[in-house]
Amino acid sequence: MTDIEIARNVKPQSIEKIAKKLNIKEEYIENYGKNKAKISNDIFKELENKQNGKLILVTSINPTPLGEGKTTMSIGIADGLNKIGKSAMLALREPSLGPVFGIKGGATGGGYSQIIPMEEINLHFTGDMHAITSANNLLSSLIDNHIYYGNELEIEKVTWKRCMDLNERQLRKIETGLSGEKTIAPRQDQFQITAASEIMAILCLSEDLKDLKENLGNILIGYNKEDKPVFAKDLNAVGAMTVLLKDAIKPNLVQTLEGTPVFVHGGPFANIAHGCNTIIATKMALKLSDYTITEAGFGADLGAEKFLDLKCRKAKLKPNAVVCVATLKALKYYGCVEKENIYEKNIEALKIGSKNLLKHIDNLKNKFGTNVIVAINKHIKDDKEEIEILKEILNKEDIQLSLVESWEKGGKGAKDIAQKLVDLCDKQSKLNYIYSLEDSIKQKIEKVCKNIYGAKDIEYTEEAFEDIEKIENIGYSNLPICIAKTQYSFSDDPKNLKCEKEFNINIKEVRVNAGAGFIVVITGKIMTMPGLPKVPAANNIDIDKDGNIVGIF
Repeated sequence: MTDIEIARNVKPQSIEKIAKKLNIKEEYIENYGKNKAKISNDIFKELENKQNGKLILVTSINPTPLGEGKTTMSIGIADGLNKIGKSAMLALREPSLGPVFGIKGGATGGGYSQIIPMEEINLHFTGDMHAITSANNLLSSLIDNHIYYGNELEIEKVTWKRCMDLNERQLRKIETGLSGEKTIAPRQDQFQITAASEIMAILCLSEDLKDLKENLGNILIGYNKEDKPVFAKDLNAVGAMTVLLKDAIKPNLVQTLEGTPVFVHGGPFANIAHGCNTIIATKMALKLSDYTITEAGFGADLGAEKFLDLKCRKAKLKPNAVVCVATLKALKYYGCVEKENIYEKNIEALKIGSKNLLKHIDNLKNKFGTNVIVAINKHIKDDKEEIEILKEILNKEDIQLSLVESWEKGGKGAKDIAQKLVDLCDKQSKLNYIYSLEDSIKQKIEKVCKNIYGAKDIEYTEEAFEDIEKIENIGYSNLPICIAKTQYSFSDDPKNLKCEKEFNINIKEVRVNAGAGFIVVITGKIMTMPGLPKVPAANNIDIDKDGNIVGIF
């Protein structure tokens, strides 16, 4: 059966029953149909003095086109913890329509390790993505309207960009204001995908509605004729934007196929944004359960680095354990010349490809100082000898390995890693940041690029030098950084899979997201508006004669 057929054959528990498992009172539940609800942030008043549970971060090696099943693993671990009698829940990101209709497909797990209602979560869900898109574009409209009616703020350069929640390469660079009206000045502009927008980051990094409103006001929208910054609060835009986001800031409660509670809230990408679900959902989950499993997007060089250096620093959190996910096929992909050989037994390719995994482990264990375990998302055809060799490789690094079969068996297939994580979470945990906020922007970039990616040096364009100087001049050099880089390699070249030779990281642009509270560093050929593949997933999505959605995978 396909993922969507498996999900459709499971009768979900009522959302009230799921909330009851977390002891959430009815007054805090805002139903969105039978199977999903928002939870009011007023619940924090009641939970204020309750001790936090344990936090488990799920990350992975650099992804391959095959997919490593990080979300599937996260769901399996939560179900597995409940299977061994622990109180556990998930705090995950919300899928973007871009990848759903693009190359990746759905993002709700797979097999018997899924969250439901699968179709609704992958599509419009509770409208959070639309609210974020609307708030972003309302600000764009207010900026241009202000300029049209006299430009009292003397805005000379607009840096704020419009967004949409779909992949659309045609909008990467556009001309706007071509109506010919007297006071409209045409200019070159661009769209970015909603998941990479600053409004998304602000929603994910705000602690409450008051914090959200303040952060929205601090958005840098451009510069005036004296080259001084202009902010969203200068346009009186904040109130209306906050109104659009007043429900989006509340976490969305759903469930796994096995009835484990799940918060799905916020959806920034990790290659071009910070890649973590909301601080609010994570903190709420930590108060409501003994174990919270959360995921950082793409490989540990991107998602986990940003989770640890950016989100944990902002939220004053640290994970008690980190899971690094891999598959045997993916490891062989990083060791093979002929990629079709990854489906065959290939011990040499496995050994070579394991270097990618070992680099991530070294970063997580020795650079960040976290407690790490490797989870192999097991396939029924995986070779036993290859598994034993991988165990030997990891034993030399004093790293545990667990074979997880949650895709095939649900929570029962994740009982081993669940127990190992309980034991690992009982060990003392620590978190070392890779850089200090007092470091210069270039020092921060250098520390991440050299320590986490393994780069020899950093090369800057003239534009990037000018960007950094401007950010320093307006007083934002003490912010953390969010590096936009290809997910397929430690380098900024997606084809450089093995990174055997020395490489440099190329910085082409640096932006300040003053509202979100971080500096965006654009590397290589990365785009903040993805395009569709030659054969997009949208071509296979349809509604059958009975009104059922088909083709989401």
